[in-house]
Amino acid sequence: MSEPPQTKLIKPRTKAGKRVLEKRAPKLVEDPKRALLAFGNKTSQVVKDVLTDLQKLKGTDALKFSRHNADMRPFEAGGEAALEMHCARNNCSLFALGSHQKKRPHNLVLGRLFDFRLYDMVEFGVAAYRSVQSFGGGAAQAQLGNKPSFVFVGDVFETDPAMRQVKSLLLDYFRGRQVDTINLAGLDRVMFVTQHPHTKQVLLRQYSVRYKKSGTRVPRMELTEMGPSLDLELRRSRQPPPDLEKEACRQPKLDKKKQKNVGSDVLEGKVGRIYMPKQEVEKMALAKPKGVKRERRAAAAEAAAAKKQRTADGAAGGSSGGDD
Repeated sequence: MSEPPQTKLIKPRTKAGKRVLEKRAPKLVEDPKRALLAFGNKTSQVVKDVLTDLQKLKGTDALKFSRHNADMRPFEAGGEAALEMHCARNNCSLFALGSHQKKRPHNLVLGRLFDFRLYDMVEFGVAAYRSVQSFGGGAAQAQLGNKPSFVFVGDVFETDPAMRQVKSLLLDYFRGRQVDTINLAGLDRVMFVTQHPHTKQVLLRQYSVRYKKSGTRVPRMELTEMGPSLDLELRRSRQPPPDLEKEACRQPKLDKKKQKNVGSDVLEGKVGRIYMPKQEVEKMALAKPKGVKRERRAAAAEAAAAKKQRTADGAAGGSSGGDD
């Protein structure tokens, strides 16, 4: 069994290349995920229109290829190499691949990549479709760059593993930039997603939001369908490998390192505890009062006088002995 390919380290040669690599490097707050929209070997007009609407919904965070790509076959062994290469070149972590075959007509594959390696994907069949243009001026109310609100109807999106993957994929595809707060005026469209109870198709509808006066501080909202309208038939899916999923779900530690013997108090604030060795007071150089200093000076003066007297007496005794 062959070993998985190792990630190649690229060293920048110019300052511009260094800025590009720093921009693509992992961040604590991720940038909006870019999506690569591509055609397979053969496509239909329905698939082309669906990819066009997906590009409109993603806005500037989407890159669409105009040519067919016969080598992009992510469900086949080794068929994801070309897809990973194009996503790495264009810094795209999401992709949408459209194709059309007799066995799988109007085929749409949505997937994600981690570290430019194929993470997971879901294959849909477009059973029914209405474009944004077919709804008239409903789309004119939505502004480019605003975040949509999602409504998933039914508990099937929490109990069924396949539908839970569809929910995660759709949220990751359309969430846009991560923000802490949002202005109510910027909430101008809502996406409803549910599953048909009989056909088991995923129904995706998008509505524009209009705010009306209600007599209170909370406005009254009216929903108008703006498109696209998609009825998607769930076909094949691929779950992420366990090791890659564990690596992708790793979260950085944002909390500060806990300081030892430091706590907090409501009244005193930051409180710390220190440990000191046993102190020997007898050997410590403590500050002495002035009276002790005067006694020391007086004792030193007396000792100097006594020494002088002894020196004088010794000199007198030596001279008297020489006269005899």
